Amino acid sequence: MPDFDKPPWSGSIAFLWADVLPLLLVVIVALVAIRLAGIFVHGIVKALLDREATEGTAQELSAVELKKRMDTLDQLATNVIRAFIVGIAALMVLGKLGLDIGPAVAGLGVIGIAVGFGAQTLVRDYLNGSLILVENQFGKGDVVRIAGVAGTVEDFNLRRTTIRDIDGAVHTVPNGEIKVASNLTRVWARINQDVTVVYGTDMDRAIEVVDEVGRVMAGDPVWKRRILEAPRVERVEALGEYGVTLKILGSVRASEHWAAAGEFRKRLLAALGANGIEMPRPQRVVLAQDPGGRAAADLSPLPLAPAPDQDDLAADTD
Repeated sequence: MPDFDKPPWSGSIAFLWADVLPLLLVVIVALVAIRLAGIFVHGIVKALLDREATEGTAQELSAVELKKRMDTLDQLATNVIRAFIVGIAALMVLGKLGLDIGPAVAGLGVIGIAVGFGAQTLVRDYLNGSLILVENQFGKGDVVRIAGVAGTVEDFNLRRTTIRDIDGAVHTVPNGEIKVASNLTRVWARINQDVTVVYGTDMDRAIEVVDEVGRVMAGDPVWKRRILEAPRVERVEALGEYGVTLKILGSVRASEHWAAAGEFRKRLLAALGANGIEMPRPQRVVLAQDPGGRAAADLSPLPLAPAPDQDDLAADTD
C-alpha cells in the first residue's frame, strides 16, 4: 500500500487539495447556479404571464401564444444571468491558477462602463419589449398607434416593432421609444358619430330615426354578429352656430370598427333624407366683379394735369 505521507504521493495530494479541488468547486457551483437561475427565471416569468392571463389583458391569448412568449422571455433572462455567472466563474478560476486578474478586472470594468453608455438604448429596447410581452400591450395583426405612427403590427420582437401604415409604408419603431401604446383592435371599439340637424327640427323625431337606423343595422344578418351594441343617440351634444348636434354611440367588434362606422353613416344619411330631416349646409358668399364695368374703370389711374406755363404763373401773380 503506498505511503501517502511520502513523495510523490504527498505532493500530488497537496496539489489536488490546494489547486484542483477549489477549481472543481468553482465549476460545480457555477453549474448549479446556472441551473437554479433557469428555474428561478422560469418561475418568475410563468407567474407574471399566468397573472396577466387570468386578470390582465392577456386573457384572449391562446395557450400556444402564451408558451411562445414565455419561451422568449425565459431565453433572454436566462442567457443574461448565465453570461454573468460564467464571467465571474472564469475570473475565479484564473485567480486560483495564480494569474493576476487585477488588470483584467479593471479592463473589463472600463469596457463595461463604455458598453453600458453605448448600449443603454439597446438595453432599454429589450427591457421595454419584455414588458410589452408580459403585459400583452399588442401583438401581431393589431392596429396600434405608437411613437407617432399608426398602422398594423406586422412583426414584433424584444428589440423593435414593425408597423405598416394605411399608405403601405413600413415603419420600424425601437421598443424603447414606445411610451404610450394605443391598441385600436382590442376586443371592442365604439362607433362615435356626431350629427348636426338644423334648428326647428323635431328632436324626438330625429332621435327616433337615428335609433331606428341602429336597430335595423344590428338586426341585419350581415352585421348582427359584428355589432355588440346598436348605435343610438346618447345625448344632445351641443347647440352650435348652424344647428343642434346629436352624439351617437355604439359598440362593435374591434376589427370591424371602420367598416361598421362607414356602413352606419351611409344608412344614416339615407334615412335622414328619406324623413325630411335637414342637415345644415355652410353658406358661402362669392363677390364677383365685371372687369369691363365701372369698378374696373374707377381703378384705372387718373390722367395727369399739364404743367403750368409762364402766362399761367403771371396770371396767378396778378
